[in-house]
Amino acid sequence: MDQYPRPAEGTWTEHYPDLGTGLISYEDCVSPEFAADESEAVFKRAWLNVGRVEDVPRAGSYVTRELTFAKTSLIVVRDAQGQVRAFHNMCRHRGNKIVWTNAPSEETSGSCRTFTCKYHGWRYGLDGTCNFVQQESEFFDFDKSAFGLIPVHCDVWAGFIFVNLAESPPQSLRDFLGTMVTALDGYPFDRMTERYDFSADIACNWKLFADAFQEYYHVPILHSQEATPATRAKTQSMGFEAPHYQLDGPHRMVSTSGAPRRSWPEDFQYPIEVATRSGLFGPWDEPDLGDDLPGVNPGGIPKWAIANFQVFPNLEILIWETGWYMLYRYWPTSPTTHRYEGTLFFVPSTNASERAARECAAVMFKEFALQDAGTLEGTQKALESPAAQTVFPLSDQEILVRHLHKSVGDWVDAYRRERSEAVRHA
Repeated sequence: MDQYPRPAEGTWTEHYPDLGTGLISYEDCVSPEFAADESEAVFKRAWLNVGRVEDVPRAGSYVTRELTFAKTSLIVVRDAQGQVRAFHNMCRHRGNKIVWTNAPSEETSGSCRTFTCKYHGWRYGLDGTCNFVQQESEFFDFDKSAFGLIPVHCDVWAGFIFVNLAESPPQSLRDFLGTMVTALDGYPFDRMTERYDFSADIACNWKLFADAFQEYYHVPILHSQEATPATRAKTQSMGFEAPHYQLDGPHRMVSTSGAPRRSWPEDFQYPIEVATRSGLFGPWDEPDLGDDLPGVNPGGIPKWAIANFQVFPNLEILIWETGWYMLYRYWPTSPTTHRYEGTLFFVPSTNASERAARECAAVMFKEFALQDAGTLEGTQKALESPAAQTVFPLSDQEILVRHLHKSVGDWVDAYRRERSEAVRHA
């Protein structure tokens, strides 16, 4: 892991010479050929976050996840021994989808003792074992123990459930996450179980939305409405730059400092912030999480406020000093569309006032996210025009944008070389 304090001279980007400082292409956001290879090279080989352990709290609890890029559906379940497992959501008899409710393409959740196929009644245990076949004696040379649900590699870190679709992942989950991300071991994610979920289908490539949360260069302009008049005047005249950026393998993070609006009634944008004692930066009345919050401020910046961890390829963990966190996920659905998921996590409220504060933060976050999303469909359309067959400059504080596109490109290039070698030796 590389870690650098900001020097008196030089730039963050120059600390990582492999990134370069040249113009970049956005062909990776419009090309169907690139998207197809990206699916194989990145999303079918990297560890992907599909939920939290709170999604499957007890034996028999399950959720399904629809992975459009892989044309597959998964069942994530906690078995009778408490282990979290993942399987392809497909009966081994004639391929019927096993777990679904009103519509086969929609995700669902629930609890059961056995998974039963709606078509011919085959049953599977929570560990995936096929334990009942209707009229089993009519099958030829048949051993049902060989026809359990098809497993998917599944592991848990800090309560986050990850899967890997590769036949044999080249790295364990912990090795894949690296030391910068796993430095968060011990952060009290498990205490923040009150959640607010949002999702939307966005008509832009997934990397464009990820880019929107990887730099703060846009904040003084795009989010000017979220600032107080004094803050807005200052940032629009002087700009804004985060004090710490850091890369570790394909993962990246940025930290910001400053005192979020939470303590001073005169420093607010909307009257509801005072009424609920809450706002975009979360409830003003903070939970006591203790003084030891590992890994959140690797740059050691003073007045740390936000840590934004971008876990390759499509997960963001955004931790607030005020005692809550958010997750973003970006799931590609086509070369020019994706499914966006945003979830806010809080220490559970104990009364109506605390609940109102959390709901106010959730509503203001939704407005904030809509501002980001509102520009991106236009970006996608512009990038598909002939005028976009060019390259673009990036500033120093857009280092994480540069790093994401390079990391994806490196994985795709490696996959293409591997494929070419296989063809050459066939």
